[in-house]
Amino acid sequence: MKNIIITFMLLLSCSIFGQMYNPVKWTTAVEKISDKEYILKAQAIIQSGWHLYGQYIEEGGPSPTAFTFKNNPKKFELIGKTTEDKGHETVDKIFDMKIKYFEGKAVFAQKIKFTSDEIVNIAAEVEFMVCDDSNCLPPSSEELSFKIPNAKKLASAKATADFAKGDSVQKVEKAAENIDKSTEKAVVNHSEKNKSRGLISIFIIAFLSGFAALLTPCVFPMIPMTVSYFTKQSKTKAAGIKNALIYGFSIVIIYVLLGSIVTAVFGADSLNALSTNVWFNLIFFVLLVVFACSFLGAFEIMLPNSLANKVDSQADRGGLIGIFFMALALAIVSFSCTGPIVGTLLVEAASKGGIAPIVGMLGFSIAIALPFSLFAAFPGWLNALPKSGGWLNTVKVVLGFLELALAFKFLSNADLVLQLHWLEREVFLTIWIAVFAVLALYLFGKITLPHDSPLNHISVGRLIFGLLVLSFTIYLIPGLFGAPLKLISGFPPPMHYSESPDGFGASKNSGETKTILPEGAEFGPQNIVTFHDYKKGMEFAKKAGKPVLLDFTGYACVNCRKMEELVWSDAKVLGVLKNDLVLISLYVDDKKELPESEQYVSETTGKKIKTIGNKWSDLQIKTYKANAQPFYVIVDHNSNNLTQPSAYNPDIENYYDWLNTGIKNFKK
Repeated sequence: MKNIIITFMLLLSCSIFGQMYNPVKWTTAVEKISDKEYILKAQAIIQSGWHLYGQYIEEGGPSPTAFTFKNNPKKFELIGKTTEDKGHETVDKIFDMKIKYFEGKAVFAQKIKFTSDEIVNIAAEVEFMVCDDSNCLPPSSEELSFKIPNAKKLASAKATADFAKGDSVQKVEKAAENIDKSTEKAVVNHSEKNKSRGLISIFIIAFLSGFAALLTPCVFPMIPMTVSYFTKQSKTKAAGIKNALIYGFSIVIIYVLLGSIVTAVFGADSLNALSTNVWFNLIFFVLLVVFACSFLGAFEIMLPNSLANKVDSQADRGGLIGIFFMALALAIVSFSCTGPIVGTLLVEAASKGGIAPIVGMLGFSIAIALPFSLFAAFPGWLNALPKSGGWLNTVKVVLGFLELALAFKFLSNADLVLQLHWLEREVFLTIWIAVFAVLALYLFGKITLPHDSPLNHISVGRLIFGLLVLSFTIYLIPGLFGAPLKLISGFPPPMHYSESPDGFGASKNSGETKTILPEGAEFGPQNIVTFHDYKKGMEFAKKAGKPVLLDFTGYACVNCRKMEELVWSDAKVLGVLKNDLVLISLYVDDKKELPESEQYVSETTGKKIKTIGNKWSDLQIKTYKANAQPFYVIVDHNSNNLTQPSAYNPDIENYYDWLNTGIKNFKK
């Protein structure tokens, strides 16, 4: 049962690491057409797994590739539009439009004509956006330089033809690959490692969820019934094992097909930015509450009986088709128990994009199918299975309580993003204490629910699990009075998002809080003096003569809270943050609107910056080419970096050394 708790806790631990990718290298070439006319070619070398968008995308879609030639009309003029390779086209179901993209490489060409006798080099800027199967980087820009050679060095017509055929492209590509090769390799390895870790995590979580689904009253009783059917209907033991294996494989096919449908519908770029979206969190909160009520016995979520009857009739056909429909019948009949778990897994996997839903359903279905195959191969093991009974409904109810508790995490995310202060830390913890206290009473037999069997005594396993839940409930109580609760760090709202930020019974004029706050500052995480305005924070840092720690964070960022509660709380790290640095925390999901006079169109993304969060997100993207949080940068008073930026780093010693490196560089 402990694994079930870990499974659902992990579902919410969506780790987002601040990092800087550079999957596109740009090179340039120049071709001569005549004495006055040239073709400027810009080639993008795109790392494997990434794709670059084309230039001509309708408004409302992803950011297109765009070239700006720093044109001097007295010297040259542009002839026609910038052309591009054929590329690939697909109808994106999220944007509901046809979108063109490139993989591997792409060549863009612009014809120019010099209008004076002075032949000059030409500068340009390209803005572009790239995505892989699980991430989309924010729009980026790069300066390009086209060197116009003299007449003796101009490309011949043959060279031009060769370039178009790809000979020169290969040379340029090889040269580009040699540029900063070690850095590129590190970026690729880091990216691949993070993607593989994410998929492995999804698989493990889904696999454990599949085992949890097995222990429900809709699935568990089917194991001996189905295995007995195969062993009795098959002429030989080998045939029975074969049919059971086909049955298990059919289960895997059905659920993986479901994951494939979700992948096809949502695509790679659809939901990877929804973790701080208010509507997403509210909808998911409602879904989890509905699932919880179903598990607790208020109602059952079932597919239409007519569908189950049709599928069941097909199962009587026998052969491979009959076995497949038997597996489909299991999926439909058990939907009232597996549906909420599958729904939770699919939403979580879809938010990661790419093939995550397929991987999730693969893990879930293998866990479901495995017992049928194993018990068919070894029928004697059936005798070791516990008898079906009330304990199956107990498992279902426990899952309902867990889903109910976790639902409030999503409601909390929405409240944090909107800064409504309706679900502050004390209210959140009170709800969790109530939920787990009632769960403990249920496990001890003090409360019964509609589908429970009469309980004359409780088993040792149920007693132990009840004690664990009770212990967890008692552990939560000091959190109401200011305890950090590091065991669940990142799940409740942060300590400063509280009715009593300084602790229960504390006064603003007691202890450390006697510090007079500078203008524009407030007490943030760990009672650190924090600025939320970049300009005011920098002005104070100059007066104080200290370096600045820029903290790009988010109200609904789980890893940000973990850093603040687990790393920043360390005595030596906290001492540095309070005494040797000026902290400026910039919340990228702050929904407060900027005054009309301060709203603008981003030079990087081309989008209108309307909110405070948009402003800080745009600053992070434009300056550091990163859009994930947490993201930390130590800068001097001229905004120059004093060390390499840092992302989520739970290693206290490493983070402490990183802070000191920036401070030492400031003092040089």
